[in-house]
Amino acid sequence: MELRKDPITRSWVIAADGAELSADDAGPCRFCPGSGRATQVVGSEPALAGGGAAWAARALVHPAPLYRIEGDPQRAGIGLYDAMRTVGAHEVLVENPQHERQLWQAADAEIAQFLKLVAHRIQDLKRDPRFKYVTVFKNHGAVAGQEFAHPTSQLTATTFVPRRVLYELRSCREYFAQKERCVFCDILAQEERQAARVVERRGDYLACCPYASRVSYETWLLPRVHESSFEAAVGRRESLGDLAALLRRTLRRILGVSAAFHLVLHTVPNTGSKSKVLDYWRSIEEDYHWHIEILPIVPGRSKSYTFKETYFTEVTPETAAERLRAVAVE
Repeated sequence: MELRKDPITRSWVIAADGAELSADDAGPCRFCPGSGRATQVVGSEPALAGGGAAWAARALVHPAPLYRIEGDPQRAGIGLYDAMRTVGAHEVLVENPQHERQLWQAADAEIAQFLKLVAHRIQDLKRDPRFKYVTVFKNHGAVAGQEFAHPTSQLTATTFVPRRVLYELRSCREYFAQKERCVFCDILAQEERQAARVVERRGDYLACCPYASRVSYETWLLPRVHESSFEAAVGRRESLGDLAALLRRTLRRILGVSAAFHLVLHTVPNTGSKSKVLDYWRSIEEDYHWHIEILPIVPGRSKSYTFKETYFTEVTPETAAERLRAVAVE
């Protein structure tokens, strides 16, 4: 298994044979308390009072990791091509000790514990200068590539910044250089003023359908105040109730229109491992804005969006926001 870089798109791709990516998932659920099948625990958040479990959320090494923590990337040129070892981290973030208790079914306090786990794992992995970016994502539903029945998300720490994030970083830097303002903050101000694509506002957080949505019912969660780092923001807040509630309610709305979705957190790269050639570091604390992207998978022509550069949605963001607002969430 190795990482290979596409010289045209500059995307890193993992090349591996299927056997390398297989995990033995027979037997009792490895993520339930007391199963005896859990892999190495690398992080944990304590259970709430009266929770009945030893932990509320915890992180484990993935049973068949794409990236392994040991060693050096050993990046090398092969003619015009670049390749390197899959050095990094790949973890399973167990959202709840209860096998049937999904995020949208959990109490806000439980979701807050999971969000703290996410923040703590990102902070811990960013202490390693080899890792340039930490991605947290959730695939729900068979067509979304869900791996485990137990409520889980996943985390990867990589020695490169993913291409989609690079696009964002460069655009944010260019916008800030021209206007000395964060483009996300300007988007938030306009969306709140127009209100046509706003799904819900809760405290310091907003859920909205992006103006140029890639898929029908695509929804983003953003802080309404400028914050570049999710993990730093979570660490500063005494209460995560509003964010936890908005995430729970938004996922319920999404499940009202689709049985499957992708969720990904975008936060700043590892500022302790600055690139010597990429020009997005000078104002990154001011120009970047963390956010959560949720992309439902809905029947129709838009379902193949993963393979497109020009996207097509059968529902406009304005109509999508109106329909999502109408979904019962209590």
